[in-house]
Amino acid sequence: MSVLKVIEILASSEKGWEDAAGNAVREASKSVKNIRSVYIQEQSATVSDGKIVQYRVNAKITFEVK
Repeated sequence: MSVLKVIEILASSEKGWEDAAGNAVREASKSVKNIRSVYIQEQSATVSDGKIVQYRVNAKITFEVK
């Protein structure tokens, strides 16, 4: 049986939500090993002058504890 842990990461990108999710996994993988999945819980964006300037995600990252 595996032991899994879930952490919550807030990440952003100027390109899009998919890139923000990738940033969350990339940053988490710097200190967390054995990442198994990412679940995007929420998406939001900041707007300036009628344009989206930053995409944000609230991601839950699951990893195996060894």
